[in-house]
Amino acid sequence: MSIRHGLLALLERGQMYGYQLRSAFEESTGSTWPLNIGQVYTTLARLERDGLVRSLPESEAGQRPYEITDAGRADLALWFATPISRADRPRDELSIKLALALTTPGVDVRAVVQTQRSATMRALQEFTRLKFASDKPEDLPWRLVLDAMIFQAEAEVRWLDHCETSLVRHRPAPSRPATQPEAVDRADEEARR
Repeated sequence: MSIRHGLLALLERGQMYGYQLRSAFEESTGSTWPLNIGQVYTTLARLERDGLVRSLPESEAGQRPYEITDAGRADLALWFATPISRADRPRDELSIKLALALTTPGVDVRAVVQTQRSATMRALQEFTRLKFASDKPEDLPWRLVLDAMIFQAEAEVRWLDHCETSLVRHRPAPSRPATQPEAVDRADEEARR
C-alpha cells in the first residue's frame, strides 16, 4: 500500500494534521506498518504540491491540518477501483534468499527452510492469538489486516513444505566421466548391428 493513498483515505474522513494521520494510519492497520512522522510530512508536502490535499491555517496550538481536494478524492477513488498488480508488489526476499542458497557453496538449504518455517509458525501463532484477543466491531479493520497476515503466513508454510519436498527430490546431475574411445567404438558397433 502506498502511504500516499493511505493518507488520502484518512483525510477523506475529515481534516487532520500530521500526528493525527500517523496515529489513525497505525490504528487502522493495527500498527503492522509503523509510520515515521517524517514520512507523513514528506508525503503531505508531495500531495499538496500535486494538488491532492491543501493545508489549512495553523491552529492556536501550532498544528497545521490538511484536507483532501476534489483531485485527491478522484485519485483515491481510482486507487480503490484499480486492482493491485502482482508486478507492483515488492520482491519476495524469501524466494530470492532460497534461490541464492541453492547456488551458494556451503549453505545448508534445508536448514534455511527449517529456520524460516519455525519463524513463520511462531508468527502465525501470534497472529492467531491477536485475532481472537478482540472482537469489538471497531477492531474489524485490524482483524482484516491480521487475517491477511495469517493467510500469507499459512501460504508461506505451504510453500516452504513444497520447497522441502523439491529439495528431497532434487538430485544434482552426476558429473560424467570422460568416455574412453574404445567404449565409444564398441557402442557404435553394437548400434550398427
